[in-house]
Amino acid sequence: MRPVLNKVILMGRLTRDPVLRSTQAGKSVASFTIAVERDFVRSGEEKQTDFIDITCWDRQADFVAKYFAKGMLVALAGRLQQRHWEDKDGNKRVNYEVVANEVHFAERKRDDGAAGQQVERDYTGPLDTTGFTELMDDDGTLPL
Repeated sequence: MRPVLNKVILMGRLTRDPVLRSTQAGKSVASFTIAVERDFVRSGEEKQTDFIDITCWDRQADFVAKYFAKGMLVALAGRLQQRHWEDKDGNKRVNYEVVANEVHFAERKRDDGAAGQQVERDYTGPLDTTGFTELMDDDGTLPL
């Protein structure tokens, strides 16, 4: 029997601040949604966006709740999970979510602390080359 792989890697923007809760056993769980644009667009059509529910647990949940906010670009990895439940009318429902075990910042924070904005670089001075030495015998070929 071959091994089965369930690994999801996504990059998108948070649509809202993460919500941190605790289970009855005291485990932290954070939930949030990210907006992920599809990479393929037909000529004359607008880009489509998928809104994907994300859940993370324990220390990862505490980290996300503390440092992430609406609008931030995040990269994450985890597994796709399916949950079955019944709504208040007794209808059977299914929900898909990503259980993230890695969540990373995908852009630099601006000086004013605003999330979700592109960092602009104003620096035009010389490069700091402290600690680097110029190679004198470089003929442009790679060593064998």
